[in-house]
Amino acid sequence: MLVSIGLILAIGLIMVYSASAVLAFHDYGDRFYFVKRQLLFAGLGVGALFFTMNISYTVWQKWSKLFLIICFVLLIIVLIPGIGVVRGGARSWLGISSFGIQPSEFMKLAMVLFLSKWLSEKQQNITQFTRGLLPPLGLVLLAFGLIMMQPDLGSGTVMVGASLILIYTAGARIRHLASLGLLGAAGLVGLILAAPYRLKRITAFLDPWSDPLGSGYQIIQSLYAIGPGGLVGLGLGMSRQKYSYLPEPQTDFIFSIVSEELGFIGASALILLFLILIWRGIRTAIAAPDTFGSLLAVGITGIIGVQVLINIGVVIGMMPVTGITLPLVSYGGSSLTLLLTALGILLNISRYSR
Repeated sequence: MLVSIGLILAIGLIMVYSASAVLAFHDYGDRFYFVKRQLLFAGLGVGALFFTMNISYTVWQKWSKLFLIICFVLLIIVLIPGIGVVRGGARSWLGISSFGIQPSEFMKLAMVLFLSKWLSEKQQNITQFTRGLLPPLGLVLLAFGLIMMQPDLGSGTVMVGASLILIYTAGARIRHLASLGLLGAAGLVGLILAAPYRLKRITAFLDPWSDPLGSGYQIIQSLYAIGPGGLVGLGLGMSRQKYSYLPEPQTDFIFSIVSEELGFIGASALILLFLILIWRGIRTAIAAPDTFGSLLAVGITGIIGVQVLINIGVVIGMMPVTGITLPLVSYGGSSLTLLLTALGILLNISRYSR
């Protein structure tokens, strides 16, 4: 697991530089502008990984409630004009200048920690709809509602997806989840219809060439990057789409640059590393010594898996654009540091495996 994390992180640093060098030089006069910041957050994240890897995961069971409350408070604070920083059309940042944190990113881990504690203590009630299923789902929906007020559909979707995987693993009944899934689908349709830009993303997903210079632009440029990559790619650093054709190539669409420069073989190798990481996470969950450790391993693995699935699905045109980054690879401070911290907890659980 540690080897796969290290390899993915190394690939991410190389690709962040390759994807962002042109943009960084044009905007800041420094080709290393983005990768230097990524190195800083990677260093902090690796330090956090080794810290959490060497602390018993049972400690987080005690502090999970406090961590969740703090994250809820931060989600409320970030909505206050003048305090929350608007980037990319969403008021989802707290910080100064180019440095900041996204409370929604920390909520992913906080929710997984608390649900693992809650469900491990009340697992006998999980098959009951009102006493077992509604309380944790209500908490998830409350956090999702606050995140959507920013709005940040991507982070909210990952949190809900990982939470549902965790709740299902704890023993929730399929028919209960299916019934709520239908209500959730109706609510999602309402959210899409309430915001015109979300509806445009759906129509662009179905037919991006209907608006090639508008809502379909990102998907088309992403496919223009992936297609020419062929089997072995154009070569590291040889991407054409990063020359201001593909918007923000170092974040949401970095997998497009990976495919363009390293080809099908390089992109497949990266996917294989993610599959190994997810497989080891599942093995850790199965072999964990107690229910809390097992559910926590499922939740952390779920965060990684859901995020990878959605990001790559968007990049190859299988899903609408949601603004979700590729874990450990895309440029981003809060996401990178948090994921490495969470993976340190996962590594610690694996130490106690039966």
